[in-house]
Amino acid sequence: MNEKIQSVLNSLPHKPGIYLMKDGEGTIIYVGKAISLYNRVRSYFQESTDHSPKNRSMVAKIEDIEFLVVRNEVEALVLESNYIKQYRPKYNVLLRDDKSYPYIKVSLNEDFPRVYRVRSFQRDGNRYFGPYTNSGAVDATLDLLNKLFAFRTCRYDASVWAPPRTGEPHAGWKQKLLNRPCTQYYIHRCIAPCVGYASREEYDKIIQQVILFLEGKHDEVLKDLQRRMEEAAESLNFEEAARIRDRIKAVERVLEKQRIINTEGQDDQDVVALASGDDETCAQVFFFRSGKLIGREYFILQGTRDSAPSEIMSSFLQQFYESSPHIPAEILVEAEPDDREVLQSWLKEKRRGTSAAGRSASVTINEPKRGEKLRLVEMVHNNAKEVLEQQRIKWLTDSQKTQMALEELQEALNLISAPQRIECYDISNTQGSNSVGAMAVFEGGKPKNSEYRRFKIKTVEGANDVASHQEVLRRRFRKAAALQEATLERESAAAVDRVSQRANGEEETGGESEQNALQHNWAMPDLILIDGGKPQLNAALQVLQELEMDIPIVGVAKEEGSHTRSTTQEELHIPGTLEPILLPRNSQGLYLVQRIRDEAHRFGITYHRKLRTNRTFKSLLDEIPGIGPKRKQALMKHFGSVRAISTASLDELTAIDGMTRDSAEKVKEFIGRNMGAITGLTSEQPGDSD
Repeated sequence: MNEKIQSVLNSLPHKPGIYLMKDGEGTIIYVGKAISLYNRVRSYFQESTDHSPKNRSMVAKIEDIEFLVVRNEVEALVLESNYIKQYRPKYNVLLRDDKSYPYIKVSLNEDFPRVYRVRSFQRDGNRYFGPYTNSGAVDATLDLLNKLFAFRTCRYDASVWAPPRTGEPHAGWKQKLLNRPCTQYYIHRCIAPCVGYASREEYDKIIQQVILFLEGKHDEVLKDLQRRMEEAAESLNFEEAARIRDRIKAVERVLEKQRIINTEGQDDQDVVALASGDDETCAQVFFFRSGKLIGREYFILQGTRDSAPSEIMSSFLQQFYESSPHIPAEILVEAEPDDREVLQSWLKEKRRGTSAAGRSASVTINEPKRGEKLRLVEMVHNNAKEVLEQQRIKWLTDSQKTQMALEELQEALNLISAPQRIECYDISNTQGSNSVGAMAVFEGGKPKNSEYRRFKIKTVEGANDVASHQEVLRRRFRKAAALQEATLERESAAAVDRVSQRANGEEETGGESEQNALQHNWAMPDLILIDGGKPQLNAALQVLQELEMDIPIVGVAKEEGSHTRSTTQEELHIPGTLEPILLPRNSQGLYLVQRIRDEAHRFGITYHRKLRTNRTFKSLLDEIPGIGPKRKQALMKHFGSVRAISTASLDELTAIDGMTRDSAEKVKEFIGRNMGAITGLTSEQPGDSD
């Protein structure tokens, strides 16, 4: 134990708070909370404590400790969650990819609310449902909802379709309806409030049904639909009654799939169980609403080796409900979590004031020992084991295929070893404008998104893919070449020193750690893929020769004539050969090359579209009367994109510094007239290096 740690241990207070364990590089490797910081932190360094292998490994790496004092345990839990989410420490139990889980959002703050998928949950007055682990399943759910309940999916500014819900319209407000409804109305997927075919009250009833359905209150939905069908029939509106009858049947068909019933009450429940593997744990959650199973999701937690079930359960509940828009009254768990009372208090605060609270905001976490609730937990546990086994089989299959692909590339390209790190470069532009380069990185046959890079072409004019590739490669490898040269100089100097030391009989000293640090800080590829044929390959090879970089490089181009066929074949061009290499169509190596090339293509096109859309949108703002440079700058700074500003309400635009109600209406009207051109920017395929 070093002096710095000892001084921290001596200064720890007997108060609640969180502590941050750091390694020698200052990286946070663990975040924890404690009722008493003095007792908890010191326990890690007591020899009498029976530490798990995981904790022993962590303690050996601790070089510094920081702590923050809070008022109570609940504050400590919230602060711990924030730090874990921000820093994702190595020794904490972490939800895998927790930032990317999708939600279903009902935009209640919007006139004539929409229902759509989003990637983040915010407490902004709208309703959110989720998180879900499968984006495809969310899209299928939204499609089903739109078939059952005819809500709008367009992005028009709906504030001009009807007067406000409360109060009088602002001065100068005028109703502006569209001339005709879109296709959604004719296929019975929207009731067309945009042309006045439905009132605000009628539309709000549909949105309320959507919310009830997502909450699992299906009986209320069916009762309301039954009442409306009878009212339509009594009014002799038989066509409307028939449509509602068909909707009732569709809802009933969906509900037939939900056959598992919890017969011990009608409160909302979540049932959570775990199944652990080597260093991962599957947490399975079943969601019961009003006694019916309405859905289930699984989540993978990393870093669970040598962790107790109680610790894993506590970490999962903390991370899952931190971003969950719905907190049930009861949570049934397979293992009682650490700090159960603190978790219950925290969940109670989150549940308070939400629509789920009802008359009581209390939340209980129970580990059932017998009866129907224990049967439910066992059922969820069995599902978790099945999911974990399926994930393991999928991983093994994928790993075998990946290794096979790397070995095939090694053999086909005559490489010394299988290429563990592959970098692929692609150029995207539209008739030479907004030209960008993209670098996709795969390690071990899998994408390493954190090391993807994008380049705005600075020195090349027009559609010149050859010169653009050269600029990108120079910018990528110039620093690496300098580091390589510095390393060679150090090695030469070290070799001279070793000879001198041996001649003088002195003990040799090496600089291996410094050399390894250099290699670690700038990982070099084992193979470079250039999206293009011989011209692009030769240009890239010239840059590597200038920088004295000895890295295998291959050009990837579609086989001549393959553009006119239903299937395509990639040609692999290597330096010094006239004929390209054609891998078999069922080759795993070919699949990997195609995947890397497509990933670089996607990454480059995404960046290119963003630049092009922003530039075109800025020019559109220049054409709006009354929108000068300051207002344009304020709009772009606040909204950032064409999509955001086109969906903003008049109130949101008016709130921007320098904007008035009149100027906001001009912006909305102008964007509305040019919506087709703006939308086309996001769908048009830009030219690239193919």
